[in-house]
Amino acid sequence: MSLLEVNIKQAGYKTNVETINHIQFSIKRSELVGMIGSNGAGKSTTIKAFLGELPYLNGEIKREEGSHYSYIPERPIFYPELTLWEHFEFVTAVEELGESSLSYAKEILKKFRLIDRIHEFPGTFSKGMQQKGMIALALFTKPDLLIIDEPFMGLDPGSTKLLLNMLEEERTKGTGILMCTHILDTAQRICDSFIIIEKGTMKAAGTFDEVIKQCGAEDGSLYSCISIEDEINE
Repeated sequence: MSLLEVNIKQAGYKTNVETINHIQFSIKRSELVGMIGSNGAGKSTTIKAFLGELPYLNGEIKREEGSHYSYIPERPIFYPELTLWEHFEFVTAVEELGESSLSYAKEILKKFRLIDRIHEFPGTFSKGMQQKGMIALALFTKPDLLIIDEPFMGLDPGSTKLLLNMLEEERTKGTGILMCTHILDTAQRICDSFIIIEKGTMKAAGTFDEVIKQCGAEDGSLYSCISIEDEINE
């Protein structure tokens, strides 16, 4: 069985009012899947659907028994009254990870050059530092499935390279990854397969060659698979 199997017939923010429809895909262990689409296409709504955050869902979501996921939203979210390190202590308590797991947290924070800021409030950080903090928290729990929405926003080149290396490390551990991104050149280079969302529905899915064929992209580019007039109310 896949880590995640999604079969959304209709889903939305109001009962029986669909925002997205006919979206089917799966994510296997060690697989990196890129979810691609213009702003307002329905990518975030699709993520909310299988995270159980939509009031209306007609379909079926299956996850591998015993697996757990981490989600990195597009906009970093922190508790304003907690320092960065207190966020890690909070997650440790909630997930019952054990105090020894905090040593792993320090390893990640050192890699992201945040170890000297752990006793500060993330609200005082730059956008890039906040993004790195969210990524570190997500990886800290050692998820089976990692869901990341626009992970490269705000990251400098060095941090982007580090994130790419860490994603590859996660894949070697068997972690499945779903990544929403507008950085299509990078997505084309690192993703195993793609999901193209357009106007709330799935336009194409499969390997790079498969989605290019399904989209009729004559220039062989992911950019040609994206509509510039694609907006729904997310």
